[in-house]
Amino acid sequence: MNLVFKLGDIVEMKKGHPCGGNEWEIIRLGADIKIKCRNCGRLVMISRADFNKRVKKVIFSNEDNN
Repeated sequence: MNLVFKLGDIVEMKKGHPCGGNEWEIIRLGADIKIKCRNCGRLVMISRADFNKRVKKVIFSNEDNN
């Protein structure tokens, strides 16, 4: 799996959010990654290691950001 993520990427997680959505937008990158649920707008910050384990696939990759 490609473990290089960019701001604005839309990812699908292995486990869905309680609101029913499973698409998340990456809004902060670093040692921790902040993601936002595309269904309800909830913000979640998790460590990069946990994020890499929990991500299922990249739905949309934002190629404009370097």
